[in-house]
Amino acid sequence: MVLVPDETPIAARDSTREILGWLEFGEAARDLAQDVLGSGFRPDVIVAIARGGLVLAGAIAYALDTKMCGSINVEFYTGVNSVLDAPVVLPPALDAPSLAGKRVLLVDDVSDSGRTLELVRNLLREIGADVHTVCLYAKPRTILEPDHVWRHTADWITFPWSALPPVTVST
Repeated sequence: MVLVPDETPIAARDSTREILGWLEFGEAARDLAQDVLGSGFRPDVIVAIARGGLVLAGAIAYALDTKMCGSINVEFYTGVNSVLDAPVVLPPALDAPSLAGKRVLLVDDVSDSGRTLELVRNLLREIGADVHTVCLYAKPRTILEPDHVWRHTADWITFPWSALPPVTVST
């Protein structure tokens, strides 16, 4: 891992992983927001695919000054290289009908297989939303290339928000 003088990890690569640090994440989020604006798309609402897309969606919402935000919970990955047969939408439900006719920026951390991104994009399009997709990363095997992507990689990605194990009660 590469460290800057304040010991904050920044994006680095080893033989099997891409590691994204908080500083580079901030730059990536602003780059993606600029790319969205440069495309001419002005979202009315930003929807995060939880959990991976939550942090990025918030950062992009601030960068674009978009106040309306929501999230949809989808489970697909159950661990490293461990997935369900298909992505599953979990409660609580997104108020999708309120998005009819809106310009929606759909945000996730990575389009790996692309199946989760495709599922949610199609759900939003079915209710009449104009949907653009954005991800930090896209993998070569994805079935859905995001409209806006910061970087492509075939490696496993370690994100700053999931790099450490869950906290436990200290004794």
